[in-house]
Amino acid sequence: MSSSQTFPEVGSERLLEYLSTSVLLFDDKLRLRYINPAGEVMLAQSARHACGKSLHELIANADMVTQYLTGTLETRQVVMQRGCRLDLANGQATVIVNCTHTPVSIPGEFSGVMLELRKVDHLMRIEQEEQLIIQQEATHALLRGLAHEIKNPLGGLRGAAQLLEREVQDDELKEYTQIIIREADRLQNLIDRMLWPKNIPSMQAVNIHHILERVSDLVLVEVNSGLKITKDYDPSLPEFQADPDLLVQAVLNIVRNAVQALGGEGEITLRTRVRRQFNIGSRRHRLVACVQVIDNGPGIDEELREKIFYPMITTRSDGTGLGLSIAQSLISRHQGLIECSSKPGNTVFTILLPLDSKQ
Repeated sequence: MSSSQTFPEVGSERLLEYLSTSVLLFDDKLRLRYINPAGEVMLAQSARHACGKSLHELIANADMVTQYLTGTLETRQVVMQRGCRLDLANGQATVIVNCTHTPVSIPGEFSGVMLELRKVDHLMRIEQEEQLIIQQEATHALLRGLAHEIKNPLGGLRGAAQLLEREVQDDELKEYTQIIIREADRLQNLIDRMLWPKNIPSMQAVNIHHILERVSDLVLVEVNSGLKITKDYDPSLPEFQADPDLLVQAVLNIVRNAVQALGGEGEITLRTRVRRQFNIGSRRHRLVACVQVIDNGPGIDEELREKIFYPMITTRSDGTGLGLSIAQSLISRHQGLIECSSKPGNTVFTILLPLDSKQ
């Protein structure tokens, strides 16, 4: 069979070229005869290279779809699949689609199946992000209550240190009371800035790469030489308005989480990219900064991954379970969001920050 782009003369070929739905036409041997431009984009293959190939040559996990195509050929009935996961054979991507299998028959000319693919992973991602935003609002309310409980004993601790300092005559001992007072003030300020909505972030022009370099320096001081931090920065990413201290704290919490997952030994990659015309939740932004913290650790269990941004969720006996929850809270104050994907050897925390938001 020729691998050239062919289509039965039914008067609709040109119309299919304008569809956003991917349309693939297979013959009765399940060889691709036609693919429209939307299908070329989805499969990341041109029609010239794709036509003539079997479905297994186009999609790595094609068994289930092949069964449906074969069933449609035999029964001559339209069949639909929902939420079908397709791993592209070129290894570049995985897409989630709704499939429609329609038998096509032109007596004496052509017999086969038309496969329509509609991407749904984009809509699913928006729904998941909206759920994260709702979750973050609930988390913020919980942390505000927790902060209230912390502030009262913290004030008592500071007051006791001040009284003790008046009674102590030794200057060296007074240094210890000063440490207690300073740390109490630092914690008080941190709680107020992180959790209290009445405190507006101190916005200024920020270079995200300066933030990442600062975090990298802090982490490398804390751990041994077994940790490697790789930088993969996009130099085209512009400065944007943000609170640098809050961003440092958010990124630091995520990187420290990766260090703990690695046990202090392994590789962490800090990657930045610009995304154009990108959605965060249901809101579309012209430009978005995409910051990824990637580690090659053991990965996060799926059950835990769904709850990872909830407060008090941790797998460590000495952990508080607040680090990622607080990071999400700090990023949300910049109208952004943190996402997580994980499999063994590749855990990715993605920070999305709009570059066009008005604060």
